Amino acid sequence: MPEYPDLHLYLESLRPRVLDHVLESVNLRSPFVLRSVEPAITDTFGRRVVDLHRIGKRIVFELEDERFLVLHLMIAGRLQWRDEDPKPTGKLPPKRELALFRFDSGTLVLTEAGPKKRASLYVVRGRSGLDEFDRGGLELIGCSLEDFASVLQRENRTLKRCLTDPAVFSGIGNAYSDEILHAARLSPVMLSKKLGADEVARLYAAVQAVLTEWAERLVTEAAGEWPKKVTAFRKGMAVHGRYRKPCPVCKTEVQRIRYADNECNYCPTCQTDGKLLADRGLSALLGKDWPKTLEELEERRR
Repeated sequence: MPEYPDLHLYLESLRPRVLDHVLESVNLRSPFVLRSVEPAITDTFGRRVVDLHRIGKRIVFELEDERFLVLHLMIAGRLQWRDEDPKPTGKLPPKRELALFRFDSGTLVLTEAGPKKRASLYVVRGRSGLDEFDRGGLELIGCSLEDFASVLQRENRTLKRCLTDPAVFSGIGNAYSDEILHAARLSPVMLSKKLGADEVARLYAAVQAVLTEWAERLVTEAAGEWPKKVTAFRKGMAVHGRYRKPCPVCKTEVQRIRYADNECNYCPTCQTDGKLLADRGLSALLGKDWPKTLEELEERRR
């Protein structure tokens, strides 16, 4: 799922292409992508885009007369840009294309890979209508240490869960929470209320540094071109998606916890004092044979 750095990249890429331009039409190629009924999608046609911003992990197009398009890409949704309007060929449209937003400057294409169509589009009339899309999470870039600490320790939960809960913090998901926790040298399963003041400050600094660095890096790499690959796995990441590869800091093999459709990646040396965190599936299978340390893991392999 695109997170703050990816959404920042999309917004920076969209601004020179659609801001102050007119939305001429929207071609919905999937009956499920539009989740609202009133106002109708046609109510946005012919209106100029006056602003672009983000609510959590949603992209908001603000049009004239307080009309809004709220787009949630979910896990597999992505955006493509075509300078020229695609001409009809008489053939069926590609299965991945969910919607085409035609502006007087080009066409924005919403795509989604895979059979589960989770990406969503809402049409909203009036600024107050946007409130229902705000999960209430704290916006992290530029927030104070005091506000961060207050929200972090409001409930006693694991750091991984705190960082990825949109009702707690806004815009962080699986990938960048791994990177933040590695940069802060904190275990993903450590409980928030057990953090000391220095650890909270370290986590706060890591949040600001990681999100800002990656947002700026992605925009620089795009160099004004439309981003062709928005992914949760990027070259240069320290631990996310790097299972069994060396940690860039200490060269220890990166480990993971797998749960549901996600996984948490971490460095045992940098983050957990050499302890291996229990993977629900494997630890249940192995029981007492589950290795507790890196030394035990290496012994099992030998």
